[in-house]
Amino acid sequence: MRFASLGSGSEGNAMLVEAQSGATTTRVLLDCGFSAKEVERRLTRLGAGVEGLDAILITHEHSDHIGSALTLARKWSIPLYMSWGTARAVGADEADVDLQVLWGDEAVAIGDLSILPYTVPHDAREPLQYVLSNGASRLGVLTDVGTSTPHISAVLSGCDALVLECNHDVRMLAGSRYPQSLKARIGGNHGHLNNEAAAEILASLDRSRLRHLVAAHLSQQNNSPELARAAMAGVLGVAPTEVVVASQDEGFAWLSL
Repeated sequence: MRFASLGSGSEGNAMLVEAQSGATTTRVLLDCGFSAKEVERRLTRLGAGVEGLDAILITHEHSDHIGSALTLARKWSIPLYMSWGTARAVGADEADVDLQVLWGDEAVAIGDLSILPYTVPHDAREPLQYVLSNGASRLGVLTDVGTSTPHISAVLSGCDALVLECNHDVRMLAGSRYPQSLKARIGGNHGHLNNEAAAEILASLDRSRLRHLVAAHLSQQNNSPELARAAMAGVLGVAPTEVVVASQDEGFAWLSL
């Protein structure tokens, strides 16, 4: 099992997850927040292609996550997985696509992968985040969430890899030129995680199996890789360089489990 990011941030998000079992390979794209052309270009950079996707999973309807998902699903006949609320929000319920509706805490199988969607507080219609497993290893993903919940900590405990939102630094956001209404949205309980909140979530987890930690969805205006790495490394007791940071332009390269 391995995973890589096509890009992560307010301008677009997508992550490729791959599992192999014998002669079979399963590939799913988690979010699709770029144009169809850009998704294809970034997949090629990872040595993959749209035609090899077994599914597209969507967290919620915001443009930096839904992007060209419906276009690619229709063009390449790729099953599209999302909550009913997200489907209604983007019109997928009436589109000519293979829509597969997900429900929180009800796992589904896609090839060699088990997909567990779970609910989170975010300012979207019915947002989901995911834990993906090949039966031996678990990859937890948590982005676009305003605050932690006991359920989030329970779901993400014991993961072998974790992609965790570190959207902003509190002081940088407060001093930014953003309108006060936008600052309140980003920093609110249905907005995005700051570095300290992400560190608190990480500290609450069972990390005994954790091999890879990725800081994701960093704001290019209100955070820095150095601040995000320092917050995560402080919890893990490792050097900041041990923490991977997903960038907007490059995402991150393949990580294996």
